[in-house]
Amino acid sequence: MQKKGKISSLLIRLKFSAMMALDGIGSNLLRTFLTVLGISIGVAAVVSLMGIGEGARKSIVSQFESLGENVIVIKSNAENIKFEAKEAEEMPIRVNGIQYATPVVYTKDTPIRWRRDESKMDFVGVNEQYPQIKDHKILSGNFFTSLHVKQRSPVAVLGYNVAQNLLNGRSPVGQTIKINGINYRIVGVLAEKGKDKGDGIDDKIVIPYTSALKIANTKDILEIWAKSNSSDDAELAMVQLGRIYQRKIGIGGNVRPGNNQGGGENPDMPIEEPMPEPMPEEPSPEVPGGKQNVFEKGEEPLTITSLNNLVKEADQANRIMTVLLGGIAAVSLLVGGIGIMNIMLVAVTERTGEIGVRRALGAKKEDLLIQFLLEAVYVSIIGCVVGIILGAWAVTIVSRYGLSAIVSFDSIRIAVFVALTSGLLFGVYPAINASNLPPVEALKRQ
Repeated sequence: MQKKGKISSLLIRLKFSAMMALDGIGSNLLRTFLTVLGISIGVAAVVSLMGIGEGARKSIVSQFESLGENVIVIKSNAENIKFEAKEAEEMPIRVNGIQYATPVVYTKDTPIRWRRDESKMDFVGVNEQYPQIKDHKILSGNFFTSLHVKQRSPVAVLGYNVAQNLLNGRSPVGQTIKINGINYRIVGVLAEKGKDKGDGIDDKIVIPYTSALKIANTKDILEIWAKSNSSDDAELAMVQLGRIYQRKIGIGGNVRPGNNQGGGENPDMPIEEPMPEPMPEEPSPEVPGGKQNVFEKGEEPLTITSLNNLVKEADQANRIMTVLLGGIAAVSLLVGGIGIMNIMLVAVTERTGEIGVRRALGAKKEDLLIQFLLEAVYVSIIGCVVGIILGAWAVTIVSRYGLSAIVSFDSIRIAVFVALTSGLLFGVYPAINASNLPPVEALKRQ
């Protein structure tokens, strides 16, 4: 019974302290407003800046992910290093873990004619395995087949935006479009990837690479895309591909296996034949075409890059940027906390008479300590709510102007935690000062 009485007494004291704290922050609204404003600006800064950083991170990561999962890109950066189509065809057989592969041929500003309209467009030449490699679905029709590739058939698969522009949204499958003076039959339309995703494939036309070579009037293939079964297989495949092309080029030190961290020797990886020692060559200052030799400039003649690693690196870099933005914004929260301490010290000085009367009527130190701490917490909570609303509004405004920004729950949690913690910590000192005032001294100062 005595224990219940103590608990009841404690609850009554807490309730009274909470009511006194509310009365305290309402007694001087201008002072409370200025304190709340400092906290609100800090919370809004954290929410908005971290929202912008998180939005940028997700946008960049989604752009890389739209290029396909577990994709490896083998790219020549030198004119004297070229690929053959059979290298891509044999890659799934020669390299463990690779499931699909395609040569890639780009054409720029190729003239096209649709009925009476003429324009220029970029083309991508690949083989029939493109949809599996790039994880790209077909919206209507079908993708071209291996027979189309072998026979250089004049067939085309349109990117989403290209197809939408031809017949105002109706499927153009079965229609013909003139490309570089030759009629191409439209056999399919690719599903939408989205703005700035999939390397702009929505605004391009995909054709067999054999046809693309004919349009470009070249036999050179400078890029290959490969697809692995998993991220682990992609890492192992990069090691083996690095070895294969080191032997092909004959200059092992200049082959860079992309972002792979395990590009060294792997005794578990099967090799068809021992790697020969690099043949010493006389570097020539010029290569055919009058361009500077890429070897002499010290650049990578060939790169093998895992898109999975690019996604991880982009994600990590943008997370660091988001944290830095949040840290910079959190400084304003600390300033707001100092503002709470200053205002509370002024309040203690102004309300010494009130403190003396309460102490004279039997209020304990703990009661005053809780009262002034609650005042600081109330101000922090109000500032958090207002700051979150302002931060979300700022993120919405930024999004309307084309920047990627989202309201991140992590930023809200961090902002609320820092705001409440700083309010509580900076409110402790004034609360202790108030609770330590002797009743007689407080009444004398009244």
